[in-house]
Amino acid sequence: MSNAGASLATCYGPVSTQVMAKAEKIRLLILDVDGVLSDGLIYMGNNGEELKAFNVRDGYGIRCALTSDIEVAIITGRKAKLVEDRCETLKIKHLYQGQSDKLLAYRELLAKLSLTPEQVAYVGDDLIDWPVMAEIGLSVAVADAHPLLLSRVDYVTRINGGRGAVREVCDLLLLAQGKLDEAKGQSI
Repeated sequence: MSNAGASLATCYGPVSTQVMAKAEKIRLLILDVDGVLSDGLIYMGNNGEELKAFNVRDGYGIRCALTSDIEVAIITGRKAKLVEDRCETLKIKHLYQGQSDKLLAYRELLAKLSLTPEQVAYVGDDLIDWPVMAEIGLSVAVADAHPLLLSRVDYVTRINGGRGAVREVCDLLLLAQGKLDEAKGQSI
């Protein structure tokens, strides 16, 4: 982890200047769903319906990022209608579900948006996320991610997945870019 050396005081605690320098360049934030936007639990109803809880603070952070010229994308290994609905509510235009190889979706997004790897941040929680994270500018794991992932990434959130970790990342990106105080989201 590269949180060694010089750091900047933030509302989330000290963050290395190296991480903040990487965050300043980000134009695309890619998120996993299970374990990142949700706590990783899947509730199954008697009729086969699937339920997940999403954090409104994460939603607010995503809307702030989007209104501050940071694109947001979802790349997830599972497929669920409620994820599609959540993306529609948050106005996330880039949704890739059922992705067993997340690198393919990532590379498609890079080409589609004409971005370089250094302009991309990815938030994940498990080893399936690492191949993308190894190629990008800023790799982030939620606090309760797989231990091996925690040891490899640029930044580990102070907050667990599904509990506001995405808001923490959005705030840090906006802070690094000098946009946090002026960012406007919508509570959803």
